Amino acid sequence: MRIMRRIGIAAVVASLLLASAAGLAEAKPAKRRRGGGGERAVSVYKKDGSPNIQAQAAVVVDLGSGEELLAKNADEVRPIASISKLMATLVIVEKGLDLDGITTMQEDDRKIASGGARSRLPVGMQFTNRDLLHAALMASDNRAVPALGRAVGWTPAELVSQMNAKAKALGLKNTHFEDPVGLSAGNTSTARDLVGLLRASSKNTTITEITQKKTYVAHPVGKPGWAIEYTNTDVIARTGRFEVLTGKTGYTDLALYCLAIAVKMLTDRPVAMVFLGAVGKMTRFGDFSRVAQWLVERRWTKRANL
Repeated sequence: MRIMRRIGIAAVVASLLLASAAGLAEAKPAKRRRGGGGERAVSVYKKDGSPNIQAQAAVVVDLGSGEELLAKNADEVRPIASISKLMATLVIVEKGLDLDGITTMQEDDRKIASGGARSRLPVGMQFTNRDLLHAALMASDNRAVPALGRAVGWTPAELVSQMNAKAKALGLKNTHFEDPVGLSAGNTSTARDLVGLLRASSKNTTITEITQKKTYVAHPVGKPGWAIEYTNTDVIARTGRFEVLTGKTGYTDLALYCLAIAVKMLTDRPVAMVFLGAVGKMTRFGDFSRVAQWLVERRWTKRANL
């Protein structure tokens, strides 16, 4: 039975890596050469047998035992971009957000989101807070976050204050927020700190149910026939090959591509993985795949209980 479980998870990891190679992923960085384009595949392992992580900082923790399985520059303070939204939505939900309440998008929401990715939440349009929460966590829509903060009675500045207070309460000593959405370079943390955020988020059923979804359709209030379909920015959640507990992606020019994710492996092992500062949109997901394969093939197979 144990051998079959190992084979099964290895096959899953291999399929994810193959998907990356087929164009889903940038785990294969572009390599130009004369006479046409070409790519060089990133090997799963380094010469020392450890996973070939491309992100500038990373950490892998067994959430069940608390054991740190792998670390790379895990205490390096770095901008975390939209991973900030995981903290913002956590404190908003814990405040008592009415998911069925209706919030109107305002000009201030647009201003706070200025400079970020294009929003699909027009000023003046109304949405349920449930829809806005999906927009924030799945599609990383910047306008949704200050609107949700307003729904629980907080100004953007008050929301940021609550985010910093929560970070302190969780013992995240190297985590700091300056805006609620992650566009500021002052929204910083470490790979090791973000495991604490993942642990807290994975205990909130509202957050976990949303971050696990592949797609979601939002319906503006009072607009019959209108529908906005969101696709989760987390490729791991979209593929469905792993049981995702919670997670969030992030990107800015300074933060580069980031991923904080908690999944279950080998059926019942909760594992947190954080990758910060990856070059290439899909590299962080390639890093996830390499670590998953390493865990199954070279780390956990050596333990007597497997």
